[in-house]
Amino acid sequence: MNDLGSIPDGGIGRDVTRRLRSDAEGVAEAARLIRSGRVVGFPTETVYGLGADATDAEAVARIFAAKERPHFNPLIAHLADREAALTEGVFDDAASRLAGAFWPGPLTLVVPASSGCQVCDLARAGLPSVALRVPGNALARDLLAQVARPVAAPSANRSGRVSPTCADHVVGDLAGRIAAVLDGGETAVGVESTVVACLDGRVRLLRPGGITRAALVDCLGFTLAEAVETARPIGPGLLASHYAPRARVRLDATAVRAGEAVLLFGSDEPQGMEAARAQFNLSPAGDLTEAATQLFSALRRLDAT
Repeated sequence: MNDLGSIPDGGIGRDVTRRLRSDAEGVAEAARLIRSGRVVGFPTETVYGLGADATDAEAVARIFAAKERPHFNPLIAHLADREAALTEGVFDDAASRLAGAFWPGPLTLVVPASSGCQVCDLARAGLPSVALRVPGNALARDLLAQVARPVAAPSANRSGRVSPTCADHVVGDLAGRIAAVLDGGETAVGVESTVVACLDGRVRLLRPGGITRAALVDCLGFTLAEAVETARPIGPGLLASHYAPRARVRLDATAVRAGEAVLLFGSDEPQGMEAARAQFNLSPAGDLTEAATQLFSALRRLDAT
């Protein structure tokens, strides 16, 4: 058997979620499920994605239902290689340079949809643009190659909750709502892909993530413009409430209140640490890469207390 056991129905009565091993049989089964219109969680180098056939509006609708996600928020279409991605969008010089430098990897490019774009209107939120990514995770690319279609894949969590960095996180949020999760272990980057829009001759950073702003500037030779806030997002990850734990969050706290959990960074500690219910330091040495890798996992761990 290629599955690690079924996960009981999570309350909406649509699926018994299977947990698939990351072997050839498991990948083939995950690809078969996606091609048949089902929704499958799978690992990328950033976080786990919730994948469905991006060419099938009914399959994409199942993503929105599982995530309880607004339909006006566009999804990222994942492709197995750069050549496949280039057929879905129109790449200007800046987009071509970024794709050449950072694909495969944690970069999403929002570009005009090509005349032959297969990504359905629902996945694109009715926009003339399309969000594309070639993931750096080899298991993800193997799965995408076997699906042989664009795969729409937002993070594999309920909308607004913390993104998943392991299969257990996916199960905790979506058991009973999706067909399966392909278990590829912990993700390497641990935060979402950087999203850059190359539209109308402008290059804008829509969402920071696994590729730093400095790396983008080094590649392009100029500074990126900031995203313009709109009522209707032009790319993923732009809603006002996003990646939030269930517990209330206080930022830049200088003192700990009784019963709070504390997320730390660096060597400094706030006053009153003895009152903390739980604590986790993203990087005692102040290393931003180490902190980014652990951020979502740490939020989930503390939220559970």
